[in-house]
Amino acid sequence: MVRPLPPCLQKIAIEELNEDPARVDDDIQALKTWINQQPHLRARTDDQFLLSFLRGCKYSLEKAKSKIDKYYMLRSKFPELFSLRDVDSPNILEIIKLGVGLVLPTPLNETGPRILLIRNGCYDPNKCNFADIMRVAQACNEILMWEDDYAIVNGFIHIMDLKDWTKQHFFQVSPSLMKKMAVYSEEAMPLRPKSSHCINAPSIFESLFNMMKPMMSEKQVNRMIIYGSNLEKMYSKIPQKYLPKEYGGENGSIPDIIAHWEKKYLEYREYFLDDAKFGTDEHLRPGKPIDFENLFGMEGSFRKLNVD
Repeated sequence: MVRPLPPCLQKIAIEELNEDPARVDDDIQALKTWINQQPHLRARTDDQFLLSFLRGCKYSLEKAKSKIDKYYMLRSKFPELFSLRDVDSPNILEIIKLGVGLVLPTPLNETGPRILLIRNGCYDPNKCNFADIMRVAQACNEILMWEDDYAIVNGFIHIMDLKDWTKQHFFQVSPSLMKKMAVYSEEAMPLRPKSSHCINAPSIFESLFNMMKPMMSEKQVNRMIIYGSNLEKMYSKIPQKYLPKEYGGENGSIPDIIAHWEKKYLEYREYFLDDAKFGTDEHLRPGKPIDFENLFGMEGSFRKLNVD
């Protein structure tokens, strides 16, 4: 059983994502059959979960299969980045309470893409491990995959606030880590980023961003827009009313959003623990083994994974 879409989203799913309501059950069943035939893959087969991948891949079964495989492969290989288990641990709860990543309550234009506000400089890089911040962020994405039809159908917009962001923050992220993040975001997640808007960007950020470009796909680079402290240009794309109250908008307050999501993470406590039983066993993967060292090591070139 899958959750019915509001009419405004169902129309978009049909017109833009190639969704045929009469075929949804068959497409989900096709993914279940494929998963059960993979000796190396232990994946969730819940209808709503698989539907997120179908919609995120515009109903290309082959792309959905590839994303599901990469999703579990990367989470198994790099759990320190992509798999949150210990939501109750003090360091994880501290990151959640800081509100580094905030899912704003109202989508753009009321029914459009979900807006994610990332406050890159709001944590102390001497106290917080960036890997833990990544795990919290990916757990948030997983909750969105289950619950947020606006994010699944319309994708999402990133607003990255670089206020108080320093070189110490940047140097927490190695080139190897940037490669893993970029591949996971584009090749494994069914959530579709529409654009990224960097606000309050310090002068050094552009030169550092140029260092990051080789780690990103052309599509990811083209989606990013960098602003200084004058946000008027951004308001033509994201009206100010869709920002939180602290930014002069009407889209919730930061303390309320943090409190809501702290409760949400804790509601998923058992889910995250249960998630440990899913993943891939690369020793059982048919065909040629994946060369992780070459794909993601410091010396490896940035290449897309090809997983059938």
